[in-house]
Amino acid sequence: MRVILQENVESLGLTGDIVNVADGYARNYLLPRGKAIVANDRNVKVLNHQKLLADHRRARTVKESRSLAERIEACTCTIAKQAGENDRLYGSVTTMDIEEVLRAEGIDIDRRTIKLDEPIKNIGVFTVDVKVHPEVVAKLKVYVVNKD
Repeated sequence: MRVILQENVESLGLTGDIVNVADGYARNYLLPRGKAIVANDRNVKVLNHQKLLADHRRARTVKESRSLAERIEACTCTIAKQAGENDRLYGSVTTMDIEEVLRAEGIDIDRRTIKLDEPIKNIGVFTVDVKVHPEVVAKLKVYVVNKD
């Protein structure tokens, strides 16, 4: 029997897959528990339509994320911190500091999307990754200057 999986089933397939299974397995386990539906013409057409809509939503989201990434890359992020000898900061520049500067520029992002390997502890120019979308990463230049 051909069925369309409604959820991931271990050793069988992922949501949306059309698979062939034994009639008894489908009638006694998959169908009653709502893990699958029969793959007739109507259900296959509905599945294809849902996949098409999901692809359009994903494409629109990626397009919006790319435009946000362009705005982030065009932004200049300057942070003034007090420094001591050898241009070493007394504190450090964290994702919260970068988030505040971007918010002041009109770009509203979550600080968890800013990827710092370690806090910035020196004066200089640093490139920081901002993960706007799983497929889109923006490169932000952060200028750390001495606060006099």
